[in-house]
Amino acid sequence: MLKSITSYQAMLLVFAITFATIAGAWIFQFAGYEPCELCLMQRYAYYAAVPLSLLFAILAKDNATLLRGGLVLLGLIMLGSCIFGIFHAGVEWKFWAGPTTCTGGSLGGGLPDLTKQAVMCDQPAIRILGLSLAGWNAIISGFAAFLALNKSYGSSSASQ
Repeated sequence: MLKSITSYQAMLLVFAITFATIAGAWIFQFAGYEPCELCLMQRYAYYAAVPLSLLFAILAKDNATLLRGGLVLLGLIMLGSCIFGIFHAGVEWKFWAGPTTCTGGSLGGGLPDLTKQAVMCDQPAIRILGLSLAGWNAIISGFAAFLALNKSYGSSSASQ
């Protein structure tokens, strides 16, 4: 299936995937599933990837070198997001400790802000098919990274 997708189409697909994922996160938040500190930090990759992928799609349509560089950059951003999603999912499954500021640890960072609802990073707000949103972020980010990096090493033509 990936062989039939051109590098340019892969860039558009990365845009669609990252846009849909961050929009989904906002919809879950609007529905009452408040994000924790790590959830909010995981969004940074999407805040970078959405505009960058759109920008590269516009500027690099006929420039294979720029398109390839954009895919590598986006692939690395999404790979970082995948790793961070795995870390956060591991915190939720209690495989390792998360930051003490959002896992019920000590008050080493000072007193908590009592005007905000406490959202713990080690307690998933929802699980869908057994995975938390952090776990789904790892899968989605991993796929976007694979797609971008796989297509960055394609043919030298921008349409490839």
